[in-house]
Amino acid sequence: MKKVFALLLSLTLCVGLLSACGGSKTETPASSGESGSSTATGSVYYLNFKPEQDEAWQNLAKAYTEETGVPVTVVTAASGTYEQTLMSEIAKSNPPTLFQVNGPVGLANWKDYCYDLTGSDVLGQLTSEDFALKDGDATLGIAYVIESYGIITNKTLLAKAGYSVDDIKSFADLKKVAEDITARKDELGFAAFSSTGMDGSSDWRFKTHLANLPIYFEYQADGIGTTDAIKGTYLDNYKAIFDLYINNSTCDPAVLSGKTGDDSRNEFLAGEAVFFQNGSWEYGNLVGDGKFTDDDLQMIPIYIGVGDEANQGLCTGTENYWCVNNSASAENIQATLDFMNWCVTSETGTKAMANDMGFVIPFKGAQESPNLFVKQDATYTAEGKTPVSWNFPTMPSENWKNEVGNALTAYAAGTGTWDAVVSAFVDGWASEYAAANG
Repeated sequence: MKKVFALLLSLTLCVGLLSACGGSKTETPASSGESGSSTATGSVYYLNFKPEQDEAWQNLAKAYTEETGVPVTVVTAASGTYEQTLMSEIAKSNPPTLFQVNGPVGLANWKDYCYDLTGSDVLGQLTSEDFALKDGDATLGIAYVIESYGIITNKTLLAKAGYSVDDIKSFADLKKVAEDITARKDELGFAAFSSTGMDGSSDWRFKTHLANLPIYFEYQADGIGTTDAIKGTYLDNYKAIFDLYINNSTCDPAVLSGKTGDDSRNEFLAGEAVFFQNGSWEYGNLVGDGKFTDDDLQMIPIYIGVGDEANQGLCTGTENYWCVNNSASAENIQATLDFMNWCVTSETGTKAMANDMGFVIPFKGAQESPNLFVKQDATYTAEGKTPVSWNFPTMPSENWKNEVGNALTAYAAGTGTWDAVVSAFVDGWASEYAAANG
């Protein structure tokens, strides 16, 4: 019951789910079959975290069923609702057999539901043990994609403003360019940044991904990888980049609470803004017929005026770990293990993950992704630039993110103060960590 208590504290969901606490099955599935084959008689239900890859997962699930006869259902949670959706789905009579957690903090909430993957074929396909998420000696999660994010830049518009990406090597450079574009916005016909949408479909870009930067630099300065009490050493820098975004945008800051992720992307696609903070997962939405070509785009680092900016790379890492539901039947666990292994070893699966999803997968059979932003990340690294690691999986809870997001939204609208953002960030971290680990 400790697990459910922690979940209720961190997600502030209804106590009615207490009855959903399930123990694990003790049956051990047989070793999964070779790539392209399946010995399973069960079925797979995958609760997908990534809305932008829903169509690709649906197509891959269909291909697997056609090849093996094993039914695969993919349900995709709406953006920003994964934890709530998982809580609801896990309590049903036919819960997901395959779900995901975002790292150690997410695993702490869900580990009692996680099947030990030790000895499984799919675990053996990992290129490094660093991509295995462990609890003691048990392997309870497997990273299935490595991604990058930064500031996606329309190089064509940037050139019209008289600049190139080579002119932006620091926060000071970015500020100079953005504010000059704003000063000439009417003349140029476009803004510096697409809308910093704080709607639930978009706010994760700022309460989570942008917030990673001050956390990363604090961890670097203090020589740590996690903490029970963030100090907020670089929150002035967080304010500076957020201010730059909202004050040099396609819209007034007061209306950002209603701006969606689609709004921000569509503004960028329409040539209304030079810069768009997002990740490699957006590539498929930006390139194609009637959209951009690779020559139009560059992802540049998110500079906040800290560290060795000349040698800073993109934010690269993962918060995407597959977990198998240990309360599923032995047949469904086996079917799920087979499906996972097929995805990362078969030609159909690896091509879909590379080409259709744009993924870099940390498995031996990975195919090279055609994703421009993935290639640019590799180029930055080859040039000796240091990727910014993903530290947001150490954020203490979803509620912490939501409170930071609420404070950011109020600050942008002029109804709240930056002090409230700092309080949500620092005080909220300590209280949420204590609640989840008490």
